[in-house]
Amino acid sequence: MTTPSPWRATVLTLFPEMFPGPLGVSLAGRALAGGLWEIEARDIRASATDRHRSVDDTPAGGGPGMVLRADVLAAAIDAVEIAPDRPRLLMSPRGRPLTQGRVKELARGPGPLIVCGRFEGIDQRVIDGRGLEEVSIGDYVLSGGEIAALALIDACVRLLPGVMGKEASGTEESFSDGLLEYPQYTRPQLFEGVPIPDILTSGDHAKVAGWRRAQSEALTEARRPDLWAQIPPKPPNRPRRQKTPKNKTDG
Repeated sequence: MTTPSPWRATVLTLFPEMFPGPLGVSLAGRALAGGLWEIEARDIRASATDRHRSVDDTPAGGGPGMVLRADVLAAAIDAVEIAPDRPRLLMSPRGRPLTQGRVKELARGPGPLIVCGRFEGIDQRVIDGRGLEEVSIGDYVLSGGEIAALALIDACVRLLPGVMGKEASGTEESFSDGLLEYPQYTRPQLFEGVPIPDILTSGDHAKVAGWRRAQSEALTEARRPDLWAQIPPKPPNRPRRQKTPKNKTDG
């Protein structure tokens, strides 16, 4: 019987020494050491052809900064020779926002090729010609795509089978059902005069679940109206149907 290949992240970067970085510790690090997933960081400069190992040039049309060259980056992507079923991602502030739903899709697959941009960006012809899916982790600009790639990989790895201690711990988190996570508490019972809400120590699991759901809904509505707008409205409460009394007969 053939053993399935572990989930694999292949990263193209100008700074391969940044990997695995924080992914080499904690849950992800233990899973990496245990062979549950793999990571390969490749240096884009290895595909440069001149003696200076140049990877960038001035932007066509003028402007500040430099742009990653199409020929060098395309050669680096082609050299990986990844299987056609592996997604090709480009970490980019102009990409579609990364969502927990997309993370789940990536975690279920064989693992992506991730291109980390630098400078003012990369030549558009590589994005189009190599079918790169642009992905953003937020509405801000980083020095390069490496930190964004680390975040994406971490989000995927923690969902891989066997990585997390309890499988249920990944199902009651922010974004797992489109809502932000409810507040969490633990001992001591009283901290700086503030107690743990009584309902959480009541032992009534149904009431606890209802409280957590209500807290998640309230937080999402207040802090993330964009997410709240996507939650389907609750069906109206219908009154219970009254039983029709049976006709009494004279005895």
